Amino acid sequence: MQIETQVQEEAAEAVSEGFNVGEVIIEHVANTGLDHPLIHLPTVAGIDFSVTKHVFMLWVVAALVFLVITPTIQRYLKQDRLVPSGFMNALEAIVEFLLDSVVKPNVGDRWAHTWTPLILTLFVFILCANAIGMVPIFEAMNLIDHWVLHSSEGSFFNGLLHGGATTTANFNVTAALAMISFGAIIVAGSKAHGFIQHWKNLAPPGSPALAIVLVPIEILGMFVRPFALTMRLAANMTGGHIAILAILSFVFIFTDMAGPTVGMGIGLVLSVPLAVGISALELIVILVQAYVFTLLTAVFIGMAIHAHH
Repeated sequence: MQIETQVQEEAAEAVSEGFNVGEVIIEHVANTGLDHPLIHLPTVAGIDFSVTKHVFMLWVVAALVFLVITPTIQRYLKQDRLVPSGFMNALEAIVEFLLDSVVKPNVGDRWAHTWTPLILTLFVFILCANAIGMVPIFEAMNLIDHWVLHSSEGSFFNGLLHGGATTTANFNVTAALAMISFGAIIVAGSKAHGFIQHWKNLAPPGSPALAIVLVPIEILGMFVRPFALTMRLAANMTGGHIAILAILSFVFIFTDMAGPTVGMGIGLVLSVPLAVGISALELIVILVQAYVFTLLTAVFIGMAIHAHH
């Protein structure tokens, strides 16, 4: 009797709590962290090196880009006539667009071919990472697991069902990409002017008094640039997914409030059309954010090379 009463109390408490929108959204966009690691690794110097879902997806995107683009380039270079076709046609269009519209106008013709590979790599990687995050692969796997597989908690497959799949929505990933850009800015300035002169370029020539004010501002600006790159990409990719999930949550919220009929009606009339519209907008954001990140990287590299222009 006591057990039955306890079960009833727990059920009543679950019903009273209802649908937790915040918990569902965080579960679908956040990294799995230590709650559902895919591969357990030891902690070194206070850092847990366990492989989470975002780390796994980072590897997947990198492997996918390498396995798709490398053979395509190799086949293209082995041809007797270097006339692109198929996927290579699209790839060449991307290379020419970035070279002519992004790198050359900002970096200059002299250094364009030096920095185009980095700009191109950043663009392709970010674009693929953004795009893969929009494909509901793991949502479909979740349904298969729920109805067919019933994987055990703690298994590798079960770990894939937790957390978001968009690695560029993780601030650690975008910070790492921004640090690559930060390092490229210093290397570009050092290659163009020499290491010592690159740092001297922080101050305008012939104005010692003005340098006292401008040098701290320039140093602060050096760190603001990667911070801006980090926040812009991660926030935009996270915001889109949160908006879609929040709108779809209306179905469950109104189901709890007024029953399944009202919930389904809200879903058909409001949630689904809005979610489709935001998803279409998100496809544009995917491309724009990859372009903006690489454009700003090229601009910052060009500023280091052409310090006094």
